Amino acid sequence: MQSQLTTLKNGLRIITANFPQLESVSLGLWVKTGSAYETEENNGISHFLEHMSFKGTTTRTALQLSEEIEDVGGQSNAYTAREFTAYYAKMLKNDAELAVDVLTDSLKNSTFPEEELVKEQEVVVQEIKQTIDAPDDIIFDYFQETAFPNQALGRSILGTKEKVRSFSKKTLDDYLQSNYGAENMVACAVGNIHHKDFVKMIESRLGDYKTKTNFEPEKQLYKGGFFAEKRSIEQAHVAIGFEGLQYKTEDYYTEMLLSSMLGGGMSSRLFQEIREKRGLAYSVYSFAAAHTGTGMFGIYAGTGAKDVKNVVPVIATEICKTCNEKFSEKELKRAKTQMKASMLMALESPSSTAEMMARQMLIYNRVIPVKEMVARIEKVTLDDVQNLAQKIFASTPTYTLLGAIDERTEYDELQKLLKA
Repeated sequence: MQSQLTTLKNGLRIITANFPQLESVSLGLWVKTGSAYETEENNGISHFLEHMSFKGTTTRTALQLSEEIEDVGGQSNAYTAREFTAYYAKMLKNDAELAVDVLTDSLKNSTFPEEELVKEQEVVVQEIKQTIDAPDDIIFDYFQETAFPNQALGRSILGTKEKVRSFSKKTLDDYLQSNYGAENMVACAVGNIHHKDFVKMIESRLGDYKTKTNFEPEKQLYKGGFFAEKRSIEQAHVAIGFEGLQYKTEDYYTEMLLSSMLGGGMSSRLFQEIREKRGLAYSVYSFAAAHTGTGMFGIYAGTGAKDVKNVVPVIATEICKTCNEKFSEKELKRAKTQMKASMLMALESPSSTAEMMARQMLIYNRVIPVKEMVARIEKVTLDDVQNLAQKIFASTPTYTLLGAIDERTEYDELQKLLKA
């Protein structure tokens, strides 16, 4: 995969990868801002702005923004994460400029009409209620808040019902002025498109976009702790976590491999021990989530009311094993093969490739060559994995429970089990 990069005078970076055999183009604008860069007062504004950007501009109504894309068979959407916001589309190659025009219009010329603002507040409030009603979703909000209390990184991406209903046109305008600037934006296109053509499309529309942001990111500090909420539902949802790694660390791929071997697939230790051997859970897995200043290594299991007291000790036992005993060469080889295959297969998707390239540019200021990523994966040894496991699992645990949790392992018991 060959990529090309152009940086405009205002700092906006434009990156492309040309695949002339395709009939389509996946493109978008990625911004390095999200809920982790909000204040307590405007928590949820990143996500609300993403919604409101498609509710009318100086030249298009909300309906026109949707119709113009769909009239030519295209797809457009947006998402908000803790440190990224994305506006993206997928179109046939001849309609790429239309997609660019609609996306840049939504970003640059949104008017935030009052009637749409009020309606969209209630739409987002319904989204918040839906998340709260989904225990396997909301537990991760509780989990994040417990791990990073009283700071932006721990707050919900959606915000609260009260906060969302308080947002005004001024709130949106102020956030755009403070958190959006060419210097923290990347335009990316992957598919049947020439670099010079995409540069021309972006420069003509965003070449005069303001350069600077004027916000100071809050320091990210992992704390850990305990949270439990009893609900009258059939399952108990369990999340156990530890301080993980930030993006810019030499051990990033080591952590990914650790997660894969411990709970990343059907052959992983947690899946085999908890689901296959004991039948204690349908869903069980581990994950590693990196952030700019810190990270989270987590384990999730959904189990029955009578099994929650049994699942946690088994998880703790498997964690201790990773610290006291090395994985086998076979396990490491399998994890490396899975990681490389997953990465290479994702690169067959233009949308996934655009996402990866844009994020890498925002995090590392470059697109990491595939050969370099493969080499870093291959370089990891069993000693590397065990040493990192000992470091991660020595941190203060985050322990979150939701649902049918009357019979449970308490926080102090978990701490003792992790030291066994």
